[in-house]
Amino acid sequence: MDLRNVAIIAHVDHGKTTLVDELLKQSGAFRANQAVAERAMDSNDLERERGITILAKATSVEWKGTRINIVDTPGHADFGAEVERILSMVDGVVLLVDAAEGPMPQTKFVTSKALALGLRPIVVLNKVDKPDAEPDRALDEVFDLFSALDADEDQLDFPHLYASGRSGWCDAELDGPRKNLDALFNLIVNHVPEPKQIKKRDEDFTMLAVTLGADPFVGRMLTGRVESGKLKVGQTVQSISRIGQKIEQFRVTKIQAFRGLQQQDIEEAEAGDIVSIAGMTKTTVADTICALAVDEPLEAQPIDPPTITVTFGINDSPLAGRDGKKVQSRVIRERLHKEAETNVAIRIKDTPGGEAFEVSGRGELQMGVLIENMRREGFELSISRPQVIMREEDGVTMEPVEEATIDVDDEYTGAVIEKLTGARKGDLVEMKPAGAGKTRIIAHVPSRGLIGYHGEFLTDTRGTGVLNRVFHGWTPHKGPIPGRRAGVLISMENGEAVAYALWNLEERGKMMIGAQAPVYTGMIIGEHSRENDLEVNPLKGKKLTNVRASGTDEAVRLTTPITLSLEEAIAYINDDELVEVTPNAIRLRKRHLDPHERKRAARGA
Repeated sequence: MDLRNVAIIAHVDHGKTTLVDELLKQSGAFRANQAVAERAMDSNDLERERGITILAKATSVEWKGTRINIVDTPGHADFGAEVERILSMVDGVVLLVDAAEGPMPQTKFVTSKALALGLRPIVVLNKVDKPDAEPDRALDEVFDLFSALDADEDQLDFPHLYASGRSGWCDAELDGPRKNLDALFNLIVNHVPEPKQIKKRDEDFTMLAVTLGADPFVGRMLTGRVESGKLKVGQTVQSISRIGQKIEQFRVTKIQAFRGLQQQDIEEAEAGDIVSIAGMTKTTVADTICALAVDEPLEAQPIDPPTITVTFGINDSPLAGRDGKKVQSRVIRERLHKEAETNVAIRIKDTPGGEAFEVSGRGELQMGVLIENMRREGFELSISRPQVIMREEDGVTMEPVEEATIDVDDEYTGAVIEKLTGARKGDLVEMKPAGAGKTRIIAHVPSRGLIGYHGEFLTDTRGTGVLNRVFHGWTPHKGPIPGRRAGVLISMENGEAVAYALWNLEERGKMMIGAQAPVYTGMIIGEHSRENDLEVNPLKGKKLTNVRASGTDEAVRLTTPITLSLEEAIAYINDDELVEVTPNAIRLRKRHLDPHERKRAARGA
């Protein structure tokens, strides 16, 4: 059977996973009466809740005698390591672009990786049935993007299609029949070359491990493309590290290939196939699995370095251990190292005390997803404010810069530009009308300046702005950037908050807790209306008297408290504060709960 390996890449929310759903349905991968969830490829709970793809996943369909292996990739740059590894398994890419929005930052990020590998793209202009769609403009912008990314002549001569993934059609012409996805299937078969590895079927077996998973019955499973030779169940192979050191020798206990949404056991894998194998105990991502006669490792794709670091520590607050079962530093350490094994973009480093761990990664979203997964598994943690990773070049301190692409209503452009180019020390690169009363702003802003900015941005644009960001490069350190201006309200007592006390404290600032919420000394219960921190008593009840007249009792009506999401809480805190994360709660607190310790720490700083 002929074979094609292709990846679908796009910006967040441009419709990758929805299109893959339709490809699976129209290729006959599902039975006619089979119940299939919407966005079937988003199998992870967090992916379904957030509507984004976090993990790269493979599937396969059959089309007129050709097996097409399709890889659905994450659209967010924070999960770029998934994209970089997965692109080494395919021979072509389908670039999906929203016909209204055009190419966005993450489109640029993933496309640059694909073009650098020499992959020839197919461009699909999706959502052309939207009222504000401008497919011709979007197509011109894609060409300009390819040109800016130094695409060669073959890559610039790309075929393009018009589609509506949700409606399940794709045509070569904008006014085509709009019936099905046949045009896309045929173009993949005709445009994407068959794997070059097929010619190496008679050589010794080699395979590069790209993703690591776990099966409850067979243990570790590594997925990758067979680069040469054949592999049979029961065969003895070895694994070699990137630097050529032998890791282990093992017997292959299981080989699985992707068939629709399931993985099926097969007896033999050939060069060009994308398969998962089991039997190893130490081998991990980026290692080479090969025949015993092979001594040279396959070249592994380099991974971009992390840009931020967050400290994960034990929860030592008075409320520790009430919600979660996993609270010891030893258990947290094991879980983090397990994550670093499967996610090569994350790095773990122990702190001198041994009770906290520095976790480095790509961005706040990647850290937020890791923390959210851990809290759902029953962990209790204390999380620090993200710190940007600096580096030295010729004696000059360099810091990471991100390209922020912002779509806002025309009336809010002034406020956004002032914030980005003022205190946050960004540089305005481009500003142009985006149609429908909106303006597109592109700015290069230090990563430090964007930490905690998203909430402020939504306030400035009344919730209508869209902010996308992607790593751009390094620049000399731009000096101090002010953090949060407002101070916080800190509890001075342990117990349960009283409605009467919170009502009286509302004139001091905005509350972050409601009545009867558990509080402790040093816990942050609200945002102060001024710049200094203020210690308050949320337990102070009303003094009772014998007088019960209609005019003397005031009705207690509390304003709805501010509820911060996990990412918002991490970005909100200052360096002397922590986020307490448990399975059932997200609380803010001071790093030092005792007020005297806080004063000593402030004097020392």
